[in-house]
Amino acid sequence: MTTSPLQIAVIPVTPLQQNCSLIWCTKTMRGAFVDPGGDLPTLRAAIAKTGVTIEKILITHGHIDHCGEAGVLADELGVPIEGPHEADRFWIARLDEDGRNYGIRGVPFEPTRWLVEGDEVTVGALTLAVRHCPGHTPGHVIFHHAPARIAMVGDVLFQGSIGRTDFPLGNHQDLIASIVTKLWPLGDDTVFIPGHGDPSDFGTERRHNMFVSDAALAA
Repeated sequence: MTTSPLQIAVIPVTPLQQNCSLIWCTKTMRGAFVDPGGDLPTLRAAIAKTGVTIEKILITHGHIDHCGEAGVLADELGVPIEGPHEADRFWIARLDEDGRNYGIRGVPFEPTRWLVEGDEVTVGALTLAVRHCPGHTPGHVIFHHAPARIAMVGDVLFQGSIGRTDFPLGNHQDLIASIVTKLWPLGDDTVFIPGHGDPSDFGTERRHNMFVSDAALAA
């Protein structure tokens, strides 16, 4: 049995049950957290359990449940933060304010590297493509590992639903365009891990998602 070069452990964090993903390269056992929004003791336990060496933190967007404690964890581990797109600077700057509103710890940070459409990020020997997918937030990005047919899409798309666009700087038309022009071309058989809830694949959503199915968009 061939072991996949990419392994993922999904760890729900914060009272909002946001799906933080611990991803790692099976060849090197080096990994990254995608959207470590909080519950740092739980994330530390995941590191110990898997034996993965964390080399960076990846952020899809600036909402508190996705990155409220990312800066704290990066400082603790001595690793860089890559993402999101700089258009989400607005959200990261207000993490402390949002933290007070939600009762979640939020600490503003400056990413080591802002990401743009077409960038790549590395995790061990793996390379993930970056796609800029605005709509839920203006600076939202997703991470795609083509060989494993897996994408981490944050709050762009969910099983049976799509990201909210009623937050400041949200834009419904931009979100729909991001899904259709950035996600669907990755292939129907691509499995995605959303920011909340269960994984799905793009083909299933194109058939059944009442917001963005082919039939819904053609109506």
